[in-house]
Amino acid sequence: MREFAYERPPDAAAAVAAADGAQTMYLGGGTNLVDLMKLGVEAPARLVDVSRLSAAIEELPGDGLRIGAGVRNADLAVAVRDRFPVLSEALLAGASGQLRNVATVGGNLLQRTRCAYFQDVSKPCNKRQGGRGKNGCPAREGQHRNLAILGHSEHCVATHPSDMAVALTALDAQVGVLGPGGKRTIPMPGLHRLPGDAPERDTVLEPGELITHVDLETLRGPSAYRKVRDRASFSFAVVSIAVAGGRIAFGGLAHAPWRAERAEAALRDGATSAEAADAELTHAEPLRDNAFKVTLARNLLVRTLEEMAT
Repeated sequence: MREFAYERPPDAAAAVAAADGAQTMYLGGGTNLVDLMKLGVEAPARLVDVSRLSAAIEELPGDGLRIGAGVRNADLAVAVRDRFPVLSEALLAGASGQLRNVATVGGNLLQRTRCAYFQDVSKPCNKRQGGRGKNGCPAREGQHRNLAILGHSEHCVATHPSDMAVALTALDAQVGVLGPGGKRTIPMPGLHRLPGDAPERDTVLEPGELITHVDLETLRGPSAYRKVRDRASFSFAVVSIAVAGGRIAFGGLAHAPWRAERAEAALRDGATSAEAADAELTHAEPLRDNAFKVTLARNLLVRTLEEMAT
């Protein structure tokens, strides 16, 4: 690991001011960033520690909730268990207990997308090296079993790993951000982006912008989070799904949490769960070795909706 400067500012405004420079990154729990630094994928010159900022959970008018970006995943899973069960289930399905005790809400949202080629600096990768088509995407013809079937491009087929982000997408969460240009709010979906011709950008955040909180409106009606993975103890999703308030989001299928708007519209029009799944997944573009994800996602959506209806 290379040497780097370290700073722990007292508040969010000071953190944004401290991040005003090239090769500076925010540090939350470090469960993703530190790993990438060890691999040589990330090499920041300075880390701004924000892990102790915005760690409160506050009530909002109308029975909503404001979740500070520094809240630990384990604490949040307990705090929202009754009011937002889909979010609690997603958090408890993610990582191990030890990691949930360290990982923060802001850091969880900003996990880099998953791909073995991205994490291996000896291999070419558009996401890591930031060249549109310069190096090609070796995953397209290489190992891509767990990679994207929706929304990918010729430059990148990586998938977003966060369970929490899938639940927040189904909950229509609003993400509060502070940056050099002031405050703004980013809806979910909307924080994460598809690769297009700029695969190096996982989110729409601008340089120096810091996630400060996440707002949730009251959840009305049943909700559920289901995750299919290669091992039950601790593994990223092959396919996951969050259903909340009539909204549906998939994980494991795209570069971002995937809001299944076509399936939602089909259900509103009276379609069966199977017809709704087909309406969404007919647009999938699987690669050589991950077409099974189409069937898996279809079955997961149908089963989850049927379980919720009983």
